Amino acid sequence: MKTLKDLFEHQIKDLYSAEYQLIKALPKMLEQATNENLKNSFRNHLEETRSQKKRIEEVCENLNIEPSGEDCKAMKGLIEEAESFLAEDAEDDVKDAGIIAEAQRIEHYEISGYGTLIRYAKELGYDKEAEKLVQSLEEEYKADEDLNDLAKDKINKKAEA
Repeated sequence: MKTLKDLFEHQIKDLYSAEYQLIKALPKMLEQATNENLKNSFRNHLEETRSQKKRIEEVCENLNIEPSGEDCKAMKGLIEEAESFLAEDAEDDVKDAGIIAEAQRIEHYEISGYGTLIRYAKELGYDKEAEKLVQSLEEEYKADEDLNDLAKDKINKKAEA
């Protein structure tokens, strides 16, 4: 890598891999969740994640970048950690609280990735592409906020009992 453009390409491929992996992982989290609102949150975010992956594909197409070819090791680790937690023997409410914690770690990673890509895109003059990425970043913030609200309003209190 010699330029910011090279780094942008590397980072967008990495985030593409992350979204691809998450599309496979979210159904497992959805299946293990017991709270119906949490299940709905995962259903909604799975659809958003599919849209985010498609947006990355569109950005890559506009910039003549092949989106595949990277393996996001960070997302792989986050998903492995989440799957390890899912295998734990826990009461339903405690499991839901833990699933939220694992999902928020993933959201924070994605927020960081999108924020970085947007900054690079703007600096490289990829304004239209940056706008597409901003839409995904906003969805990630909203997903994190929704998970946080579920945790503090109900699920953590139930897990405490």
